[in-house]
Amino acid sequence: MIKGKVCGLRAIHRNDLDSLLTWRNRPELRQFFREYREISPAQQKEWFENIVQEDSRTRMFAIERLSDGELMGACGLCYIDQINQNADFSIYIGKDDLYIDDTYAVDAAKLLLEYGFNELNLHRVWAEIYSIDEPKITFFKELGFVPEGVHRQTHWTGGKWVDSLFYGMLHEDYQDLGRAT
Repeated sequence: MIKGKVCGLRAIHRNDLDSLLTWRNRPELRQFFREYREISPAQQKEWFENIVQEDSRTRMFAIERLSDGELMGACGLCYIDQINQNADFSIYIGKDDLYIDDTYAVDAAKLLLEYGFNELNLHRVWAEIYSIDEPKITFFKELGFVPEGVHRQTHWTGGKWVDSLFYGMLHEDYQDLGRAT
């Protein structure tokens, strides 16, 4: 387990899947995910077996509260490109409908960035979010990610088109924030 101040990142276990599926399928959260459709238990199992356990281009973690071991959410680095040293950043807190908060999400994000830059030797971490995802827009800015671009009207939700927003952090940005170890 990678430990932070209030949470830790650990391997996702099979017994985490029911909670992750429930959180993942909440419409108020699902609108922010690339796979916006409700997923089945079979699809969740397939994701776990084929992506989490087997795909070397993905490092997914369960976010666990240190005080009591409670599962809080999930985060990970996806589409890891070892040649170009970059990866897509993913995170959510499903417990207690927090989604993105100032405690667990921030602590987990800092751990994930440290892991990506210092353990995986990444040069760049990026994220694609939707323009309706105000919590993550604020979150990425507060973490020190830089807005990198907009793809207009890429996602249909709530009866309207929304934009994809791209954020990135370079290893040098990470170091400048004083987070490098």
